[in-house]
Amino acid sequence: MIPGVSSSSWPSLSVLIVALLLSSGQCQDVCRAQDGEKGAPGAPGRDGRPGVKGEKGEPALHLETELPRLQRGPKGSRGPPGDMGPKGLAGDLGPQGPSGPQGEPGPAGRAGVSSLQQIAAFSVMSNSTKYPPWNRVLTYTNSITSSSLINLATGYFTCSTAGIYYFVFHAETKVSMCLYLKSDSLGEKKLGFCDYNNRANFRNNAQVLSGGAVLELAKGHRVWLEPFKDKQPDSVKTDMKEKKIVFNGFMLFKK
Repeated sequence: MIPGVSSSSWPSLSVLIVALLLSSGQCQDVCRAQDGEKGAPGAPGRDGRPGVKGEKGEPALHLETELPRLQRGPKGSRGPPGDMGPKGLAGDLGPQGPSGPQGEPGPAGRAGVSSLQQIAAFSVMSNSTKYPPWNRVLTYTNSITSSSLINLATGYFTCSTAGIYYFVFHAETKVSMCLYLKSDSLGEKKLGFCDYNNRANFRNNAQVLSGGAVLELAKGHRVWLEPFKDKQPDSVKTDMKEKKIVFNGFMLFKK
C-alpha cells in the first residue's frame, strides 16, 4: 500500500499506473492484469412482451362423416321388437275438416209402417139431433179423414192388414149416453163406457164421453161402436138436442 493513499482510492490509482506504463512502453507481458472475480448475478429482468399469435390448427376429424367407412364394423341384424309402451294421452281436437263430396243416392227403401198407417187410419163423425138407437151399430154422417176401410152407412171398420190398432171415440151430448167399443177380435167381450146427466138443471150443459182401446186384429176383423141402455131413462130417446160422436182408428204396428 502506498503511504498517503486511502484504501478507497486504490482501484483508481492502480488503473492510472497501468495506463502510464502502457503509454511509456515499459510494461510488457509482465504488466498483464489478473482476471477479476466473477460478479454477483444481477436482479431478474422484467417479463418480455407477448409473442405473435400462432397459426390456426388443423380441424379435428368428425367420426360420423370423415372416418373412412372401412373403419366401421358391419351393420348388425335387426333386433326383435320391444314391448308396446303405455298408451299416450289423447291429443287436442283438431280443427274441423272441409265437407266431403256428396255421396251417391242409396237404394230405395221398402214401404215402412208410416205408409201403412196412412192407409189404415180413419176419422169419422155422427152429427145428429136424434138419439142413436140402442143395440144397433152406430152409423156416421161424414168423414173427417177419408178411408175406404170404414163404411159410413154400415158403421163397420174392416181390417185389411193384420196388426196392432188403436181406436178411440168422443161423444158430446147434453143427456146420458152409453157406448160399446166392439170387435170381432174380442168375441163376446164388450168394452162399455157411460156418462150420465140425469139432473134437470144440468141438461143444458154439454158433457163428453170418451173411450178407447188397443186391439190386435187379423185381416177381415171388424170394429164398430154400438149404443146401449144402462141407467139412462127412456126419456133420452125423445131428446132433440145436438149430439156429436167422433170415431178414430189407426194401425200402430204391422203384424
